[in-house]
Amino acid sequence: MNIARKAAVGTLLLILLASINVAAKKRDGGPLKRAEIKEAQSRLSEMGYGSRQQALVTFQKWEGRQITGRLTRAELEAIRNATPPRPKDSGYKHVEVDLDRQVLLLTDDDGEVTTILPVSTGSGKHYKEKLMSGLAYTPRGRFKIYNKLEGWRKSPLGLLYYPNYFSDGLAIHGNPEVPHSPQSHGCVRIPMWAAKEMSEHLSIGTIVLIYDEQSFVSAKDWVQ
Repeated sequence: MNIARKAAVGTLLLILLASINVAAKKRDGGPLKRAEIKEAQSRLSEMGYGSRQQALVTFQKWEGRQITGRLTRAELEAIRNATPPRPKDSGYKHVEVDLDRQVLLLTDDDGEVTTILPVSTGSGKHYKEKLMSGLAYTPRGRFKIYNKLEGWRKSPLGLLYYPNYFSDGLAIHGNPEVPHSPQSHGCVRIPMWAAKEMSEHLSIGTIVLIYDEQSFVSAKDWVQ
């Protein structure tokens, strides 16, 4: 292929790529305006997802959308059309951990959702580390917070930040790493920035419901 022909092919490729980019921008509606970004942030906060960067990720997890953490026009429309998350059970203050969605719901005294956080629960894999071995499993069922500690707690498998214990040493606690998928040894990891405030809300005796779609039958089955 001579130089002139190579140049012509290169020009055609550039034109094609430019056309594709223009078409993509048209489909997406172009970049979001500052007012639209603020609208999305405000709406997420109103629904309980908070105002931090992870709010969008948590929203995407709850809605079963692709987890990108990027606010596009498609995500903005999804936020506009979304309804606030509802707990499986209602009428009293408690915590719910949805294992399928990997999110935590905190409710007020009336059972209304006030806070939704991303979590990472038990991976379901066998582990062998630090002279310990076992199955990284987060149990399903109805539990109560039976103990809680302030600050850092050193456990055989690592450090826990503001742990709130609900079953055999397993706790809802802060961790620097909260992957989108289940990766813990069985505890319910929440973001570090939320750990202290969450602990303040989880008094001893607070009900913790942990479920996936297979294990959950009916809200009434959780009631004592």
